[in-house]
Amino acid sequence: MRPGQAQRHKVSKAQSEERGKSMRPSETKLPNFYLKPGQIYIAEKPTLVSTVLGSCISVTMFNSRFKIGAISHGMLPLCKSMNSCAGECHESFKYVDCSIRRMIKMFNTYGIKSGEIEVKLFGGADVLGSGNVGNIMSVGGMNIETALKMIRTKGLNIVISDVGGLCGRKIYFYTHTGEIFLKRLEKMGKIDLPDQRIVKGVY
Repeated sequence: MRPGQAQRHKVSKAQSEERGKSMRPSETKLPNFYLKPGQIYIAEKPTLVSTVLGSCISVTMFNSRFKIGAISHGMLPLCKSMNSCAGECHESFKYVDCSIRRMIKMFNTYGIKSGEIEVKLFGGADVLGSGNVGNIMSVGGMNIETALKMIRTKGLNIVISDVGGLCGRKIYFYTHTGEIFLKRLEKMGKIDLPDQRIVKGVY
């Protein structure tokens, strides 16, 4: 992928049209939740989750059998400690690798196998426009690379992705259908930092 070029992965016409659907999130009667950087949200009940991405990565996971959806907002590619995904680490969901591991574990508690999880991937923009200076990959590029590697090694099924490029993204995730609606952002505003690591969306 060339610096500044958004990369899209499509597997069917229906899925490729998903990003083009019109929507007015304020009109939905579903509970709304705004996902901050470093959080994971999992919902057993229908919920509309939104988040804003620059170089960060969001991975969404959905199981059609249980109608369970989850979404992450990873800020950095790899955890600093080999053991940071264990126990009650308060930083693990900042990292793309740790957040994907934890999301899989959450789905496994419902008896859902990796092959039954529909995965979508968004974000990883080079919002500073620096590209791969001196053969050093941007944070967004490293986040994408880490997410794709984790998805492959964990045997997950990625059905669609929209990653890279120079623009930020705002995404809306319907937890009970797995649908994503995406809006491209020319300018990135201030993003709130998390006040908690994980929220379980049960209403």
